[in-house]
Amino acid sequence: MMYLLYFKSFHIIGVVVWFSALFYLGRLFVYHREADELPKQESENLKVQYSKMEKRLYYGIAWPGLCITVIFGIGMLKEWGIPFWIQIKFALVILLIGYHLGCGYLRKKLLTTNFSWSGKNLRLFNEVPTILLVSTVFLVVFKENISWTVFFILIISISLVIFTTVHLLSLKKNK
Repeated sequence: MMYLLYFKSFHIIGVVVWFSALFYLGRLFVYHREADELPKQESENLKVQYSKMEKRLYYGIAWPGLCITVIFGIGMLKEWGIPFWIQIKFALVILLIGYHLGCGYLRKKLLTTNFSWSGKNLRLFNEVPTILLVSTVFLVVFKENISWTVFFILIISISLVIFTTVHLLSLKKNK
């Protein structure tokens, strides 16, 4: 049983590392894209620097965080089994892994000249892990006692606030 506390500790550490990397990576994507709005030489210099930072963050921090999270999460299943809340958590983790892989795709796509996403699109994309984090934390804390109605109202409300804020900031920036 003591091993479970070690597994849980490493799992939480992995989650913190992984989410930190994904949050920062999304922000770097916004900066990288918006560097196009600067004078040519400054833009090129920044884009080279952002590309290096994105690559190091993606491979040096995000991937290890993902691996630690998944390995120690699976390790805890021996003790917990796979109740319904774990099944939902699996689904959220699969979505987060999909997001992670999407970041890898966007990182490479940003290096091309035909990248069509705007800064606003990238800001919205950057909020996906926030919604997944909130969902996962509430699920893990409440487990079987979760009220699905309250859960969905909370997630929808947070999503609306985030997306409205991004939209309003975009309007303010474009003025």
